[in-house]
Amino acid sequence: MKKRLLVLEDGTVFTGIAFGSERASQGEVVFTTGMTGYQETISDPSFYGQIVTLTYPLVGNYGINRDDFESITPAIRGFVVRELAKKPSNFRCDLTLDDYLTAKDIPGIEGIDTRKLTRIIRSKGSVKAILTAADEEVNVDEIVAQLQATPAITHHVREVSPKAAYPSPGRGKRVVLIDYGMKHGILRELNKRDCDVLVVPYNTPAEEILAWHPDGIMLSNGPGNPEDVQEGIDTVRNLIGKVPMFGICLGHQIFSLASGAKAFKLPFGHRGGNHPVKDLRTGRTDLTSQNHGYAIDIDSLKETDLELTHIALNDGTCEGVRHKKYPIFTVQYHPEASPGPEDSNHLFDEFIEMMEVEAGKGKQHA
Repeated sequence: MKKRLLVLEDGTVFTGIAFGSERASQGEVVFTTGMTGYQETISDPSFYGQIVTLTYPLVGNYGINRDDFESITPAIRGFVVRELAKKPSNFRCDLTLDDYLTAKDIPGIEGIDTRKLTRIIRSKGSVKAILTAADEEVNVDEIVAQLQATPAITHHVREVSPKAAYPSPGRGKRVVLIDYGMKHGILRELNKRDCDVLVVPYNTPAEEILAWHPDGIMLSNGPGNPEDVQEGIDTVRNLIGKVPMFGICLGHQIFSLASGAKAFKLPFGHRGGNHPVKDLRTGRTDLTSQNHGYAIDIDSLKETDLELTHIALNDGTCEGVRHKKYPIFTVQYHPEASPGPEDSNHLFDEFIEMMEVEAGKGKQHA
């Protein structure tokens, strides 16, 4: 068994056992609290550029299967676990987690104190780190200096958004899905409702989107700081009031910024499948799946045409907004789950109903 180091930018060093790819890798270390769903987590484009830590101690016990991917190419920089299951047992298992990460050239480390690492992230915020082989040539001081000198990534969405548009045909409502780093669970939910979907890149102009005459527009999840996606903000600003919209995660943030709100970086983010969110309109609380490092400033909504609809019960941050004039609503969490609870899956039905109501208004005016 080869040893591997996880070196944090504050100089903390964890020594563990290597699995997956043998290469070194650098990224932002974050943690996620889900007890299951590691395959969906690994393949979620919103983790682009990050070394993902699982707080649940045993990972890999049901292996990797062909059905649970949220994207074709994983975007994580590394994977950190307390204990790696060497012999997974599940009827859907096609290969082990170790074999999958090796095939995708993603390094992993096991056998470290993930509780200690999580406490560091909670107290200091998300930190930069390097996964590297534990050999005599490693100079920790040089690695720390390299980490501290490395600027933050600002091109997340450009790396995970598709380069060209593609269709996902159906016979129902016509939806343009702007892909900032989409989890395929969102597309699956639209397909279940027989939507005729056109998936487009993040920088597609508003005029091109409207030329397809959509019944509605879906703004997907994605990685990074929403302020870095200026082309996406400009596009959404030009779409407001033209057609019904539904935004998820980064899509929620981009829509809010396009409406005049402001975003801020959370200390360590919300990641996992057990985050309680309260719907202020109904008083209902849902357990939700989340993966984001930024949030919308609730106070900044006062200067916009947006109203707060959902809040996170753990820290009181914004989890959803609705436009006061136009048929647009967005949520910070993931109603498609994957992984996580499906308490808020009904929001896709609300989107369909909203498009039907707007279509009915159009017929009346005609």
